[in-house]
Amino acid sequence: MNIAVIGTGYVGLVSGVCYAELGNRVYCVDKDPNKINTLQLGGIPIYEPGLQSLSVNNMKQGRLIFTTDLREAVQQADVVIIAVGTPPLPSGEADMSYIKAAAREIGESMNGYKVICVKSTVPVGTNMRVRKIVSEVYPHSFDIASLPEFLREGTAVQDTMNPDRIVIGTDSTRAANVLTKLHQPLTKQIKVTDIRSAEMIKYASNAFLAAKISFINEIANICEKVGADVKEVAEGMGLDPRIGPSFLRAGIGYGGSCFPKDTKALIQIAGNVAYDFKLLKAVVEVNRDQRLSVIEKLKGALGRLEGTTVAVWGLAFKPETDDVREAPALDILRQLILLGVRPKVYDPIAMESFKKMYDDPAIIWAESAMDAVRDSDAVCLLTEWKEFLELDLSDVAEALRRPVFIDGRNVIDIEKVREAGLSYYPIGRPAVIADDRTVSLESII
Repeated sequence: MNIAVIGTGYVGLVSGVCYAELGNRVYCVDKDPNKINTLQLGGIPIYEPGLQSLSVNNMKQGRLIFTTDLREAVQQADVVIIAVGTPPLPSGEADMSYIKAAAREIGESMNGYKVICVKSTVPVGTNMRVRKIVSEVYPHSFDIASLPEFLREGTAVQDTMNPDRIVIGTDSTRAANVLTKLHQPLTKQIKVTDIRSAEMIKYASNAFLAAKISFINEIANICEKVGADVKEVAEGMGLDPRIGPSFLRAGIGYGGSCFPKDTKALIQIAGNVAYDFKLLKAVVEVNRDQRLSVIEKLKGALGRLEGTTVAVWGLAFKPETDDVREAPALDILRQLILLGVRPKVYDPIAMESFKKMYDDPAIIWAESAMDAVRDSDAVCLLTEWKEFLELDLSDVAEALRRPVFIDGRNVIDIEKVREAGLSYYPIGRPAVIADDRTVSLESII
C-alpha cells in the first residue's frame, strides 16, 4: 500500500519506518525542514534501538520517503495516518490544535478515496471531529478510523513488528478491510470495534498499567513498615494469572510521555462528562509522592543534606531511551537542590535531553558513572541502565565518601551490596547497613 504518516515524532517515525519494512511505500511528513533533512541524511532525532538501520535500509530500497510536502504525500496515499503530538494543556486536557490543523490540511489535499486514521492518543470523539473538518473542505468519499498505538519506548520497533494486538475503530467495512489487510502480516490479534471504543481502549490500557505501578508502590511502602520484601510479594502476586507479573515492579514511579499525560487526560475526560474518577486521581497522587521517597531515604542515611554531594545515576524515565519527559529525576533533582545538595549526575544517553529541559547551575554534569560517584556522599540509582548494573560495587564503595547507595529501581543484588560494604536502601525491602545488619527502613527514617 501507499501510506502517508503525518508527523515524525516518536509514534509517527517508528510507525512509518516499520510500515515501510513490511513492504509498503511510506511518506513520512513533517513541517520541520531541519528534522526532515536529518532523516533524509540517515539520522534519527530520537534514541530508539534498531530504528536508524531500518530507516536507512528502507530509504535505500525506495520504500521510505521523508518530506515536508503533505499535499503530495496525501495524494499518493491509500491510507493517511495522523500521528502529530497532543501535548497536555495546563488543565490536563490534550492539546488538539495539531490534530485539527493536520485534518484541515489533509482535507485540502485530498484527490480521491482514502482511509484517514488517527494514531495520536486523543480524547473520545476526536475521530468524528476529524471527519467533520475533512468533510468541510472535501465533501466526497473517504473513511475515518481510530488506530491507537501501544508502543513502549526502548522497545518500540519490536512492539510495532510484533504487537500483542492491533485495535481498529471504524464504522466502515471497507476501511476495516483495508486496515486489517495492512496489519495482518504483524499479528492475528486484530480487534475491530467502533470508533469511540477504540479511542477509549488506549486511555483505559495506560490508566490500568499506571494503576498497577502505583498499587505495587503503595504495597512497597507498607512492606517497609512491616518488614516484608516487596519483590517477594510481587512475585507471589504475579503467579496468579488474573494479576500477572507485568508492571508489578516497585520503585520511584512512572514517567515518560504517555502514562502521566494519559492519566491526567482521562481524569479530565471523565470530568467533562460529570464523572469523578477517584481511583485514577489517587494513582496520579501516589505516583507524584513516590518519587520523593528517595529524598526521605537520603535524609535517613545522611542526616542533614545541606552541603552534601549526591551522585545521581540515570535521568531518562526508563532505560533504552533519551526521553526525560516527566522523568522522576526532574522532581528529585529539583528537591535535592532546594535542600542544598550538590547533585553530580550521569546518564549514558539522556544528558543532552535533560539539559535542554532542566540545567540548574547547581548540577555537576559527570563524564561517567564512576566520575559521578567519586567523592560523593551517596549515590541514587534512578534509571536501571545496564551500564550501572555491570559496575563493581566495591569500586563504588571505595569512591564514595560515605558508602550509601539508594536503589530507586530495586535492581541491585543484595549479596553484592554486602560484599562491597555498602549501606543499601531499596524500595519496599529491608535496608542493608554496612556492618551487614539487615534492618527495616522504618527504624531508620
